[in-house]
Amino acid sequence: MDSMDVLSNKEQIIPYFKPVFSADGHRIAGYEVWGRLLEADGTAICLEGFFEDHEIPDEYKVEVADHIASSALERYLDEKEEGLVFLHRDARLLMLDHGESFLQLLQQYEERGFSLDRIVLGLSEYAYTGDFEQLVHLLVYYKTYGIKISMNNIAENGGQLEKLSFFSPDILRVNLYQLRNDAGNKVYKDILYSLSVLARKIGASLLYEGIEINYQLQFAWLSGGRFYQGDYLHKESSTFLDPDILKPKLKQKYGDFIRYETKHLNAGYDLADLLHKDTGSELLRIKKEIGDFDGILMELANHFSDKAFRLYICNEVGFQVSSNVLKVSGTWAKDRSYIGKNWSWRPYFLENIIRMRMDKKGLLSDMYSDIDSGESIRTFSFPLGNEHYLFMDLSYEFLFEEDSLLY
Repeated sequence: MDSMDVLSNKEQIIPYFKPVFSADGHRIAGYEVWGRLLEADGTAICLEGFFEDHEIPDEYKVEVADHIASSALERYLDEKEEGLVFLHRDARLLMLDHGESFLQLLQQYEERGFSLDRIVLGLSEYAYTGDFEQLVHLLVYYKTYGIKISMNNIAENGGQLEKLSFFSPDILRVNLYQLRNDAGNKVYKDILYSLSVLARKIGASLLYEGIEINYQLQFAWLSGGRFYQGDYLHKESSTFLDPDILKPKLKQKYGDFIRYETKHLNAGYDLADLLHKDTGSELLRIKKEIGDFDGILMELANHFSDKAFRLYICNEVGFQVSSNVLKVSGTWAKDRSYIGKNWSWRPYFLENIIRMRMDKKGLLSDMYSDIDSGESIRTFSFPLGNEHYLFMDLSYEFLFEEDSLLY
């Protein structure tokens, strides 16, 4: 795209608005602003190529970016539109004058009644090669005016995670495009789940974008997304929309998601209750005849052979006091090399020990990847008494047959 074609037709550059929907209100929370060049035939041309062209002078790019932001804010004021405004800025261009001109532009609208706490500044900073400390200082300074900061493409640019220690973004943006054609990619979904945990820890909201199918919306809802965006919900437009345009649809969708999720949770609780009762009755029988841990495990292994593939016993501080009883080619075998290993470093291990000690009831874990086999499994834990705890790993084959347990 020729830079002069854009600059000489700046009056034909208009803002396009892509709605961002909220999970709590089921309505439009704000709009992401994009600039489009209108041609004579009414075609709206994306300006992404203009901003990415290294041969176009920086001052031209800043001029066009300011024009887009000003035009959008004028529309907000003129039409008394509420909600957030998601604006983009290249970090390198922003730092040319240390962010002063952009702040001055926003303050002009603040003087006219537009609160700056409605501004969400999204930075394309993962390729920024300047002084990152100065950029952080600028962002922290912006936040004192109420301006919100979002980090874009957080899942694709993992190197950004270390930067969270320098400033606390208000929003983490995650693109779900990879789940469009690879919904079964468990590793990627686990990474996204980890980001949802991270967002909660640092007090940031998650915005899931690139939603093109129902599954992606369901995943975003399940993974703690506060904001959603994508063509499946609504395409970008040159006009504002009724804030409640999708309220009935989203209410119905969330109802479906809740019923589906409730089914999974109930299946897990039902299985945990079944295993608790079955394990308890088996132990009453076994303990009358067998006193050593390995002997007890072999008896339990034979009883749960259709469900489990590995059993072991630990004390309350995580040291394994039994062999690993493992199913190998359909036959149960003992591996004594695991005696004395400590598993307290595992996530939730001590928390679950305390829960079992307090509730005196078995627990069923969520799905996770087994370190040894790499398969997706769930573990049932059971308090044996005398500060010892049984761990029984359930096979993927058993979970798959039950379907609702694959969660």
